[in-house]
Amino acid sequence: MALTDDQIDRYARHLILKEVGGPGQQKLLKSKVLVIGAGGLGSPLLMYLAAAGVGTLGIIDDDAVDLSNLQRQIIHMSSSVGQDKVKSAKEMITDINPDINVVTYNARLTENNAESIISDYDFVADGCDNFTTRFLVNDICIKQKKALISGALSQFDGQLSTFKGYKSDQPCYRCFVPEHPAGVLSCAEAGILGAVAGVVGTMQAVEVLKEILEIGDSLAGKLVIYDSLSATSRTIKLPKDPGCPHCY
Repeated sequence: MALTDDQIDRYARHLILKEVGGPGQQKLLKSKVLVIGAGGLGSPLLMYLAAAGVGTLGIIDDDAVDLSNLQRQIIHMSSSVGQDKVKSAKEMITDINPDINVVTYNARLTENNAESIISDYDFVADGCDNFTTRFLVNDICIKQKKALISGALSQFDGQLSTFKGYKSDQPCYRCFVPEHPAGVLSCAEAGILGAVAGVVGTMQAVEVLKEILEIGDSLAGKLVIYDSLSATSRTIKLPKDPGCPHCY
């Protein structure tokens, strides 16, 4: 697949990176990524994946844009309030990069649709805000042997990891969080500094691009913890739970 003149101009800064170049850009253009949630994490994640030239982006979200979303969900504009988030996100992505194929699912990911939706993609990036969906996505990604790049937010902090529980030496999300933890508040309940979502969502986009391009060190088996108030981040190892009934 030869790049067009417009693509050579658009992706020029990728093409001069020896780790990317023409072959890497073609990988991006051929790749398919499903993003779960078009909210705080999904906004910068989708925008940077689109700008990078990820050929097909799937977006699943069943919410409509609310005025309170605009403090952090930068893919949506004031004029989008009341509109379905997937429609609003698609409009922004198309404006950023009209070459991207955007597939929208105005629905919640459930046991009834998760397998069929995820099966159409090469990678899954989870930006949802509830543990039920995170567990479901983890289990399907293991079954379908797909890398899961997962982010989470809380007030002034963020977490990021890549899960490949289908590999015998790698933990899955349930090795990290075996069951629904008690007392964890959502962003709607606890609050969130909007820009923190931008930082973590952008980091999540970087990890997705690294997985597609097969460059750098994967976050599989590791967890990045970002603390905005101290302006620090640290990376810890995530062990595989030998007793986990969900992964290999």
